[in-house]
Amino acid sequence: MAEFKNYITPRGFKRLRDEQRWLRLVERPKIVEEVAWAASLGDRSENAEYIYGKKRLREIDRRLRWLDKRISAAEVVDPATDRGDVVYFGATVILGYPDGSEKTLDLVGEDEIESDLGRISWRSPIGKALMRKREGEAIQLRHLGSQTDIEIVEVVYREQALDPPSRWDVARSEGHPGPRA
Repeated sequence: MAEFKNYITPRGFKRLRDEQRWLRLVERPKIVEEVAWAASLGDRSENAEYIYGKKRLREIDRRLRWLDKRISAAEVVDPATDRGDVVYFGATVILGYPDGSEKTLDLVGEDEIESDLGRISWRSPIGKALMRKREGEAIQLRHLGSQTDIEIVEVVYREQALDPPSRWDVARSEGHPGPRA
């Protein structure tokens, strides 16, 4: 059993699972086939295709081990489950800054961070500062020697937007064998 809980949204879990399936059932077998072909050519010490293929297999295996650990430690939390006006994992928080501007942030898992879309980790400094706070409360952020008071304008728990189809989704739709779940 994992030592820690990897809180993650259903969308983030699907991303990890899809990448794992893609690497294990599509990409790795393709590279194994290429390495076998390159090995059949003879001298492996100067065979660039063989050397590169073995290196790529090691990279895939390393990534698969990491994905296996993250998935086994995952605790999927649906952000659509309303938890009132208190900030918890999965919340969408609208912050009000002193200059009158507002910023919307989604608190997501460590494997789902997309800061350009306002998706930050619940373990990030601002994520930690927001946790268990209520609408109307203020938090203080310290950055580069200055301090900013930010108000929590609104806390919402909503359905996540769907991702575009992953490589695994496309491979499945094209009839690639493998699990359908």
